[in-house]
Amino acid sequence: MLQKGPLHGHIIERFDDMSIQLQQAARHILEHPQEVALVSMRELSRNAGVQPSTMTRLAKFLGFSGYEDFRGQHADVIRVGADGFAARALQRDGGGTDGEGLAQRMLQSLSAQVARLCEPDSLLRLSTVADRLGKARRIYVLGLRSCHSVAWHFHYVMTLLGEKTVHLDGPAGTSGDALIRATADDVLLAISISPYSLHTLELAEAAREKGVEIVTITDSEVSPLVTIAEHVVLFSTESQTFFHTLVPALAVSEVLCGLLASHDRTGALEELKRADRHLSSMNTYATSIPRRKI
Repeated sequence: MLQKGPLHGHIIERFDDMSIQLQQAARHILEHPQEVALVSMRELSRNAGVQPSTMTRLAKFLGFSGYEDFRGQHADVIRVGADGFAARALQRDGGGTDGEGLAQRMLQSLSAQVARLCEPDSLLRLSTVADRLGKARRIYVLGLRSCHSVAWHFHYVMTLLGEKTVHLDGPAGTSGDALIRATADDVLLAISISPYSLHTLELAEAAREKGVEIVTITDSEVSPLVTIAEHVVLFSTESQTFFHTLVPALAVSEVLCGLLASHDRTGALEELKRADRHLSSMNTYATSIPRRKI
């Protein structure tokens, strides 16, 4: 785990001035700080998807004499936690390529990612965000492409508690139309991960121009949403396979919904009773399922 000292902050401070290739390398280092001290520059470059020369150029861009100077000073702020060397060794293990082995690695990784949300800084962020959402007149919810499931989950659960959320998911390109009546009393909850949806960024900017406060659930301190958001909840998307995981983001969504419900337990209970009555009247769920005899 990286102690977020001056070097960490320096990378973030200079990030917007970097070329696309340098940003790609810097993003990987911010998200996988242990690799700088634990693997070769060639392997680090390969993991980041850049050429080794890019790492050298990044080090010099940040004011170091070369990559080894950068690596040496970077290693000074590395410490081993409960999920440090052992977790990295597990992720790097090339054995166990069978289905059970991959499933085990995926589930262990997911468990560790969700557990990291219990760290004091994350808990404080979750509590702060929930308080801000609770005070908003209306919560606009935005998540496109892979993040659509997280946005929809939050909106769906919140509809059981009342009419406070508006899901920016209109057909025929009308997603932004719901912002027509948005005011400074509202909040936009935007969910996005790398590669970031351009339309998400555009809608977030449009909301901000109307005075709407931006709250984001995103994957990196250098996410473009961080620069315009008042509150940020970070989560890991690293996966043992080819796709990004959204399990931690869904966990964040569930926690926020639970915290919001707890802010007004009496009101939440009344809304849930109303939802139950409606769903029952619509025969939404099967009350009994006949079993077929074999």
